[in-house]
Amino acid sequence: MYDLPLFRSATDELWSAIAQALRSQGMSDVPDALSRDAEPEALWTDPDLLLAQTCGLPLVTLLAGRVRFVATPIYSVDGCSGGDYRSWLVVRGGDGRHSIADLEGSVAAVNAPHSQSGANALAAMTAPVAKGRAFFADLRLTGAHTASLAAVRSGAADCAAIDCVTWALLAQSVPEVLAGLEILAASPPVPSLPFITGLERDDATIMTLRQALTTAGADPQAADACRSLGFAGIAATDAAPYQRVRDMLETSLSGGCNKLAKLLGNLVLID
Repeated sequence: MYDLPLFRSATDELWSAIAQALRSQGMSDVPDALSRDAEPEALWTDPDLLLAQTCGLPLVTLLAGRVRFVATPIYSVDGCSGGDYRSWLVVRGGDGRHSIADLEGSVAAVNAPHSQSGANALAAMTAPVAKGRAFFADLRLTGAHTASLAAVRSGAADCAAIDCVTWALLAQSVPEVLAGLEILAASPPVPSLPFITGLERDDATIMTLRQALTTAGADPQAADACRSLGFAGIAATDAAPYQRVRDMLETSLSGGCNKLAKLLGNLVLID
């Protein structure tokens, strides 16, 4: 999920370490390379899926009952703690907005309707102020956090909720794309973006995947890749903490601004 073009070589190196660890545990038919040519939902629900990363919001909505949870990663960047991460609510510096209330009537950039960090977190941060009102004048769907940042910088939007890991990766490698932007607020923390596997994978495969992720995170040969990606291993092997994402969505749907609630309302909560 953090496979930005700048970091693809690091992602490939991390995958090589994971693949090597899987093979060392006796797993056969481990792909040599990652697949990058499928739409996310099609990839996530492919019955042959071995390992992928998704967002916490799809995990508890679109993908509920369609994939198996593997593990929660740890990211060692600002905004993360253990297996949790959060979003930064970002605005242009010097535009006179100093609180969330100042964003009423503004335009928000949203990377995707199914994004925990870009949509659900934004609704959660603004809901206490919006109180059901049409808080934002408009929403701009951008397709990616980097595009949301560009929209705010250019003035096409006034704010965006940005995954703190994405923010940190950009800050360390291409800080110029964050020039002129400021963090206005932070969202409540939720579990980091989960690793998943295909629905038909058995418990033994899941245990093997968890061990491979742990091994790769501690592999000296993958240290540079892990450092570049902020990846520090796995924190949890239980999906129960993602209930916090469901709770946040329920709050967003009941108390968020009309436009965001409508956007998120297309997601389905499965009991």
